[in-house]
Amino acid sequence: MKQPLLALCKSTLGSLRDLAPIILVVAFFQIVVLRQPLPNLYDLSIGIVFVVLGLTFFIYGLEMGLFPIGESLANAFARKGSAFWLLCFSFALGFGTTVAEPALIAVSAEAAEVAASGGMIENSGEARQSYASGLRYVVAFAVGLAIVLGVLRILKGWPIHLMIIIGYCLVVLMTIFAPKEIIGIAYDSGGVTTSTITVPLVTALGVGLASCIKGRNPMLDGFGLIAFASLSPMIFVMAYGMVI
Repeated sequence: MKQPLLALCKSTLGSLRDLAPIILVVAFFQIVVLRQPLPNLYDLSIGIVFVVLGLTFFIYGLEMGLFPIGESLANAFARKGSAFWLLCFSFALGFGTTVAEPALIAVSAEAAEVAASGGMIENSGEARQSYASGLRYVVAFAVGLAIVLGVLRILKGWPIHLMIIIGYCLVVLMTIFAPKEIIGIAYDSGGVTTSTITVPLVTALGVGLASCIKGRNPMLDGFGLIAFASLSPMIFVMAYGMVI
């Protein structure tokens, strides 16, 4: 009982330490530069407490649950020796975590609103919902394929820098031909996919897989899956914009 409480207290202190620079910067510019008192100080204080608690429980939950389960599943699939099921699991993990990503849901809904107001799609609830859902599933499919590609890289030992260079060359090439209205959304989609849910599980998968494969270094080969997950949505969303 004492050990989990001690770990929770350490996580809380870490959250306070991480948030302290942000709080100091905001307070400095508000009080020293703008020379105005902080508005709604009571509400701000309560909000900061909630942020600290939320960040603490989030990080603690990652360490207790998501990281261990990701690594254990990777180890289990590697011991099973079935590349097919490992790749199927990788795709399902990338697709499922991305579809559930809160940031992607918000960006897709906002993109649908802007597309409707700009005349790109019909300005109706059904059209906006269809556009947002299509965008989400395209991004999720792209991330699923990206995780599969990243797992293959770990299995085969392919150099990550060459793969990333080729990927960004393809992004630049597609940017030339893609509709200008979709380019910004495509570039942003690469960032919002790698957020709260996706990053912990995908990172744990890569590290766990590299740890249990002979000849692979977890530090050199276990990381890099997130780079693929950020890159591929840009390509697929621009392709989505060309199609629709």
